[in-house]
Amino acid sequence: MEIINQLITEMEEEAQTTRKMLALVPFDHAGWKPHPKSMAIDRLATHLAELPGWVSTTLITEELDFAKNPYTLSTSTSTKDLLSFFETNLEGARKQLTTAGEADLLTSWTFRNGEQIYSVRSRREVIRMVFCQIVHHRAQLGVYLRLLNIPIPGSYGPSADGM
Repeated sequence: MEIINQLITEMEEEAQTTRKMLALVPFDHAGWKPHPKSMAIDRLATHLAELPGWVSTTLITEELDFAKNPYTLSTSTSTKDLLSFFETNLEGARKQLTTAGEADLLTSWTFRNGEQIYSVRSRREVIRMVFCQIVHHRAQLGVYLRLLNIPIPGSYGPSADGM
């Protein structure tokens, strides 16, 4: 269970920082985006809050096929809703990881859109990719917050705003 324990520890550590960032999302600027091609801040934050749920999806399915299951983003209209959505997804991921066996992490998982296969990786690799996506989108959110003059908490130490 060493690998699973490492994944749970990493997920919990990243959740602390993610939670702090999500708590700062200004819903009075919900539709704001820094560029026409960017996601609106509420959409970005909701996507970030849903990402722990992808750990559960990875562990309980063989694949994600957008042709069979079109992607629909949930919506959040308040900080309370956003944090609740995040905690629900995090709890589901925690539950699936604690009930998984090490052998489950070695089996393949496919990401596709019909016949177009984006990737086939071990579940362990997919879960690590999900964690990378969380960090990536959290960093995007940090840029959005900075542009809105909202002080940013530190991620792996103090931020410039905390010094």
